[in-house]
Amino acid sequence: MTAGGFAALEAELKHRQQVERQRIITAISEARALGDLSENAEYHAAKEAQSLNEGRIMELESLIGRADIIDVSKLGGDTVKFGATVKLIDDDTEEEKSYQIVGEPESDVKSGKVSIGSPIARALIGKKVGDSVQVNTPGGGKSYEIVGVDFR
Repeated sequence: MTAGGFAALEAELKHRQQVERQRIITAISEARALGDLSENAEYHAAKEAQSLNEGRIMELESLIGRADIIDVSKLGGDTVKFGATVKLIDDDTEEEKSYQIVGEPESDVKSGKVSIGSPIARALIGKKVGDSVQVNTPGGGKSYEIVGVDFR
């Protein structure tokens, strides 16, 4: 996992423990004050939110405890590997795209971060600038040319 991804997990954990947990406790108290708990929708919704929040807290603690943090800025070379930001040209549309290869918990395609286990990352690993790659996606095959590899 990258240092940025690790920091994001820690920030989410802190928010869930210090902010969300307190908000949910308040919601449960307010719902309890409304009376009969067996037919109290607000109470049941707050208890469900509490369960989901506590489950995510346990998941985050596990991820953080098992994380191997890699400082991408200390990596280098011209071969695509974990942490690399790869600039690609779509062979069909000539559109330029940029993806950083990151760990599973921090992947977010909308922000240009793809998981090391994704089809595009698996196709890119080990390739160099100038290489063409074929990616089998759920929407069909795509072809890209690598025009840049950067570690930042």
